Formats: sequence, C-alpha cells, structure tokens
Amino acid sequence: MKPTKAAKATKGAVAKKAVAKKATVAPKKATAAVKDAAPARTVAAHPPKGESRTALVRRARRINRELAEVYPYAHPELDFENPFQLLVATVLSAQTTDLRVNQTTPALFAKYPTPDDLAAANPEEVEEILRPTGFFRAKTRSVIGLSKALAADFGGEVPGRLEDLVQLPGVGRKTAFVVLGNAFGRPGITVDTHFQRLVRRWQWTDETDPDKIEAAIGALFPKSDWTDLSHHVIWHGRRICHARKPACGACPIAPLCPAYGEGETDAEKAKKLLKYEKGGLPGQRLNPPQAYLDAGGKAAPPLGAG
Repeated sequence: MKPTKAAKATKGAVAKKAVAKKATVAPKKATAAVKDAAPARTVAAHPPKGESRTALVRRARRINRELAEVYPYAHPELDFENPFQLLVATVLSAQTTDLRVNQTTPALFAKYPTPDDLAAANPEEVEEILRPTGFFRAKTRSVIGLSKALAADFGGEVPGRLEDLVQLPGVGRKTAFVVLGNAFGRPGITVDTHFQRLVRRWQWTDETDPDKIEAAIGALFPKSDWTDLSHHVIWHGRRICHARKPACGACPIAPLCPAYGEGETDAEKAKKLLKYEKGGLPGQRLNPPQAYLDAGGKAAPPLGAG
C-alpha cells in the first residue's frame, strides 16, 4: 500500500526535526583564539551527569590547558615591584577594579615606599590618595594597620608564610595566596568572584564557601599548576565568561563547557561582548609584562587620562 499524503507529510516533518536536532552537535575541539572569535554557533551543552571523578579531573585539566593556549601571557593584573606593593594593592582591590588600583597606587608608593613610611603616615593624607578606590577610610585603616604590623612584627618585610600573612589587618586567604603565588613563587589558588563563578559554571564543584572551593579545586590539579590556573580562570572570567552575559559564541572552550548557551551563542554578537585587550580596550596594568604587549595587549591609561 502506498503511503498517504498525510503520512508523507508526517514523515517529512520528523526527518526535518531530526536534521535540526543534529545541527546542535558540539565541535570536537576548541581551536579558535579569542581574538578570532570562536567555535561554530551550533554548540550544544552536555551537562556531565554522572561524571566520574577521573572524567572530571581530565575535563578540568583539559580546560586549563586550552586556556593556557589562549592566555599564554596571563599574569596578575595589579602593578607591583615588590611583595609590599603587591600586598597593599591586593587589599585595595576589594570592591573596585585592578585598573583603578593601578591608577591610584603610583602616588601612594611614591609618598610611602616602605611599610615604615606607611605605618607613620597621616591617615587623612592616605585617605585622600585612596579616595578613587572606594571605601577609602576602611582601606586606609587596613593598609596603615598592616604596615604597622609588618614594621613591628616582621622587621618591615612581608612574610612568605600563609599563617603569618593572614594575621595582618585586612589580609585573608585570597590576598595571601595572591602574594605567595606572585611575589614569592609559592603555589596558591586565588578564589575571587570570577574564580568562584566559573568553577561552579563548569561543574568542577558545587561548593559555595571559598575555603571549600579552594580545597576542592586544589584536589583536581597538581600543586605546581595552582597559581597559573588561577590566572587562566580569572582572565577568562573577566574577558569572556561574564556573570550576566557570557560570550558563549566567542568562547574557545565552549565544547568543554556544560553551561554553554547561558550567554550569547551567535559568534558575531558574542565578539561584541569581549572585554579588555581582546575587545579593543586597554588592559588593566599601566606597566604590563612585555609578553603581554608582544601579544597585542595594551597598557592602561594613567589616572585622569581621557
């Protein structure tokens, strides 16, 4: 018996639906660089339901390897010349941008270059310098307080141990690991807001407490990877995987991301969401590393520049 017209129409509709569904298969490997936009627009999210511990470790490490290729020059985005400057700058970066801190600290360190100098500073004068960073009164108390502690308890030197750093006023584990990893070369995971958001979005952990996130992610990677991992994740969070509008269509790790589709998936529209140097805007450092400049990054403008 020949199929009726209705049966043919139904069969054709089913076939079209199957073709449309097949078009959302993710590419096998993320190969696009940030500046060249990204994977195909038809990338489907594949939540890792029932993912084994081994599979999670492999996926997490592959994401880090991919990000290392995208951001080979990833570095701390606070300008500093010594551990003291990095410590103070990190404390000042709370509730503001690294760019704003970098535009503010040159005047601070020019006037108070050592812990002894800042410990003896007039708080009102420090407040005036720190005003652009916001919460300047509280930050003034913190930086003068930690400077006094450094002068009194550590001979004016920044200690290189976690247990000592967290005893300083205004210094928590996040700040301590920034200093240890970038000023002393001691591995540490920096769990800032970007890091917390991305590792949960990637389903590396469902923890919400920063200390528990630190422990959970640290268990997925060799200790030697911790500092660079932090840079890779934070850079990606600032540039592409934004909180409200992630640029999914311009993301080089889209095929590995279980949250693909939460943001803009159209490649051209996603490119317009890119931030900082790959989006045509200046980077956050006034004095970035040469490798960053060689890769096309731009130095930030000084405070007050148009």
